[in-house]
Amino acid sequence: MQATTRLGDGWLWPAGAVALALLHADQRAHAIGELAIAALIANVALVVLKRCCQRRRPAELLAAHGAASITSELFAFDRFSFPSGHALNAFAVVTVLALRFPLAAPGLILLASSIAASRVFLGRHFLGDVLVGAAIGTALGLTAVLLGAY
Repeated sequence: MQATTRLGDGWLWPAGAVALALLHADQRAHAIGELAIAALIANVALVVLKRCCQRRRPAELLAAHGAASITSELFAFDRFSFPSGHALNAFAVVTVLALRFPLAAPGLILLASSIAASRVFLGRHFLGDVLVGAAIGTALGLTAVLLGAY
């Protein structure tokens, strides 16, 4: 789970997108542009939502109640839990890639789902954080593809 959660840290998405785009030259321009749009709106939405909601992470809540705490992330982007940035970004990117490269869709969806599940399993997020992050990410990925069509 630790390795899976690291896949969602951000470095994998550009590498995977470039690899897929290289394999399918006819989709390259669309995919790269739509991924840029998806990444931009996903990260703006993420910053706005986290600042508005400021939900504490599970480890912080456990520690506040005197329970044995789950080890917190060493290099967390922020201290807030809602929504899950890993899930939001994973599903935004996967939605674009799955629509552009349908044969890769099952594997991509499995990867994004695994990243989201790892966040709950490792105690970094509540289940609702990753479900909402996945839903928002999917909607933003779809929006990026629709915007790319114009």
